[in-house]
Amino acid sequence: MTTVSPSFRAALTDFAAFLRRPQLLAPAGFRAAGNARTWLFLTLLSIAVLLGLILPFIHLWQGLFDLPDPQAFDRVSKVWLVPIVVLIAPLLEELLFRGWQNGTRSALWLLACALAVFGALAIAIVPGRELIALGAIIAAAVAGLAGWIVLRRNRTPLAWFGRAFPFIFYAMAALFALVHLANYDRITLAAVPLVLPQFWAGLLLGYVRQRIGLLGSIAAHALSNLITIGLALLVSSI
Repeated sequence: MTTVSPSFRAALTDFAAFLRRPQLLAPAGFRAAGNARTWLFLTLLSIAVLLGLILPFIHLWQGLFDLPDPQAFDRVSKVWLVPIVVLIAPLLEELLFRGWQNGTRSALWLLACALAVFGALAIAIVPGRELIALGAIIAAAVAGLAGWIVLRRNRTPLAWFGRAFPFIFYAMAALFALVHLANYDRITLAAVPLVLPQFWAGLLLGYVRQRIGLLGSIAAHALSNLITIGLALLVSSI
């Protein structure tokens, strides 16, 4: 009879408890006793659920509704595909969706400045507004750095953020999933289940970010992407 490691069972129990009631945790990093092993358990859990349950379901769902495969990778050179998927995307996505989820003033200030930069980039596509957009980007970058220098020493989460964290946690997991609908050329209501992998990733990575830290969620994201893109490339070459 197969036995389950007590450490693996504890990781599952803690993760399930967190999902029932998400709350701000004090990340202990990889150096804390048992955390490296917990990180490995959670990362393997993420990949196992993805490959064993979610992707087979999506394959069935696509067949039932005649839905396309994601088209985003078709627009990327194969030379850049692996670096983008394994390195760049995990870093940028974790910073944007979970980097600020410690609720500190400095983290939320950096998020606000990052959103200002994205707003300026949207303005930049309007003819004649390029200089305005450039000025806004520079101003947001300077404000972000200055604000971080002033606020960085205060590591106490804001009280309202802690109270709202359960909603923030699930809202960000859902948003993380929904933005990946942009990977498809044809978006319909039936296509929403196609981003279940990203929703599952948002839940697990959000917990890793709280339990271990931002570096842990970036590393788990990168390893998961590496294995899934590696298997996809292997299957496509057969």
